[in-house]
Amino acid sequence: MSKMTSSKPYLIRAFYEWIGDNNMTPYVVIKSTVEGVRVPQQYVENDHIVLNIAFSACDKLVIDNSFISFQASFGGVIQTILAPIKAVEAIYAKETGKGMIFSEDDNDEGDSLPPTDHTPPTADKPDTSKDKKKGHLRVIK
Repeated sequence: MSKMTSSKPYLIRAFYEWIGDNNMTPYVVIKSTVEGVRVPQQYVENDHIVLNIAFSACDKLVIDNSFISFQASFGGVIQTILAPIKAVEAIYAKETGKGMIFSEDDNDEGDSLPPTDHTPPTADKPDTSKDKKKGHLRVIK
C-alpha cells in the first residue's frame, strides 16, 4: 500500500479560500523555530509569528504542498517570507477567530486510518454468507 501525502497543505488552501470567500482576513500562525522558516525575527513572540496572508497584505503568495511563501512589508521594508508547511500551526479568520489549529500529528507524511483486514467482496467472488437477507420490492399505492 502506498503512502498518501499529508492533507495539511490542502486544508490550509481550503481554509484560505473559505476565509477569503467570506470577505474575512486570513492569518497564519508560524512556529519560527522550525528548520527553513524565514520571517522577520523582531516580530516573533514566544517562538511564533502571526502573519496576515490576505491578497491585499502580501504579494506572490504560494501555498504549495511543502511550503508557504510570499512577500510583505514589515516596517516599510519588503521581505520574503518562507515557511515549511510543517511550521504552520493554524490558519484562521482575523475577524471571527474561526479556522483550524493543526497538531503535531498533522505533520506526518500521510493522514490515514489504520489499515483493516476487511476485503470487500468482488464480482468474481460472490458473498456466500448465510446471514444475508434477500431484498424484495413491493408496490405501494
